[in-house]
Amino acid sequence: MSDFHIYNVVACLCSLIIRSCSEDFFVKYSCVSHGELKRGLQIIKNNIPLLFDGKKIIKLKKEQIQEQLINALEQLIDDLADDKDYYCLMTLATVLDEALSDMLLDEIEYFQKDSFTTVLNTNRETVGIGLLPRCSCVWERKMRLSHCYNRMDNFMYNFLIMENTILGELIDKHIFLSEDVFPNFKEKHSLKIAASPLCLERPFKFVYFSDDKVQYVSVEYFDEENKAVNELIWKKILISAKKKCDIVVFPEVMGNKDTENFIINKIKALPENEQNRLPSFIVLPSFFSEKSNTVTVIDKWGRIIAKQKKQNPFREIIGSNSYLEQITPSLVVNIFHYEGIGRIAVLICKDFLTTKYLEQLMRCFKLTLIIVPSFSTGSYDFVQSFDICAHDDCNVVWINTCAALEPGKEENFEHIGYVRKRIGKYDDKNQKLCEMSSCPGFKDKKCNRDCLFFEKITEV
Repeated sequence: MSDFHIYNVVACLCSLIIRSCSEDFFVKYSCVSHGELKRGLQIIKNNIPLLFDGKKIIKLKKEQIQEQLINALEQLIDDLADDKDYYCLMTLATVLDEALSDMLLDEIEYFQKDSFTTVLNTNRETVGIGLLPRCSCVWERKMRLSHCYNRMDNFMYNFLIMENTILGELIDKHIFLSEDVFPNFKEKHSLKIAASPLCLERPFKFVYFSDDKVQYVSVEYFDEENKAVNELIWKKILISAKKKCDIVVFPEVMGNKDTENFIINKIKALPENEQNRLPSFIVLPSFFSEKSNTVTVIDKWGRIIAKQKKQNPFREIIGSNSYLEQITPSLVVNIFHYEGIGRIAVLICKDFLTTKYLEQLMRCFKLTLIIVPSFSTGSYDFVQSFDICAHDDCNVVWINTCAALEPGKEENFEHIGYVRKRIGKYDDKNQKLCEMSSCPGFKDKKCNRDCLFFEKITEV
């Protein structure tokens, strides 16, 4: 029997509970009585004794997933649904979440071998639920969101439940990063992050035009600047390596058509031992081309992990005119999974500021780290959005560029980047928002291109 059968059963069970139960049910189940819990566990044990060893829930192995077990589960779910016994159905879901935990860890190892993966269950379209193993996160509270949102996945710790109604039209692509991407994480339980605003000079110009009924803005690069910009990016990557950084991040639209190949070729020209010292997760500056604004993420061996396109265009106001960034959203969102870190997403500038989009991703994927490359005339709106992430135990790395400076807005550039961290309730509150201050000379149009900031995100 294929392994997906058990995941299809879990997906059906989750879908049934979500469709049938109101928020009020989840509020009450969060305080379920010992007697009610005991009753539910006894019903499950009577019908499916394989799930228990005495009073203890066992950890199922793949060879135990037989047709008899599947049939017994389906029959029990049908019987409980007929009786509208949603308390027992919910208890069954939590039992399966625990019983399948070891199998889900095995699934993570399996998924790490692929460039990307689809969900565990094959019935996603019919039940409206997608399931994946939920990677743990060392700064995420066990009861994350339980005081803010009344949902079924507050009670599931090993399954990541993705509801199609929350995902909407978005297309999710999941990348389970191999264990050797962050080789020191298991020991240190921390990530060291580098971020660079690159430079004050713009290696491009904005082009404003009308197309039919809409006024647009696009980007035209100065190709003669490509080599200098790419050498600067490479320099920052090498410095990040010397500082033993795990991740390095660059701003929006400061890349060019040659950046990706230039950096990949530089990496592949290094000896293997020097490649291994590079940051594991390199978020190159985005490049605007053919109605898309795209970030390429590569690893320390010069392999492309994913390409993330911007989904929400910014609007620039000049006098009485408004211009829309000329991009065509792809609707594809890449989610990077890693045990101990959780789930990472790259949201390019306006994507992070679009509250509905941000919350959509947060709720659907339980993000634990968001990387935000931007080209913006100020940090204020981004800082406001950080608090949306705070409830969800999600850390944020935001990096801007001095090249976005507009005359008269110098005061907006006191800080050129931030790391918003989840801290413990007894920790120094000043540590939750780590500032990256612009260099003293930038207001005088002096740029020595030396800026590179470092910050650690650690276990809480």
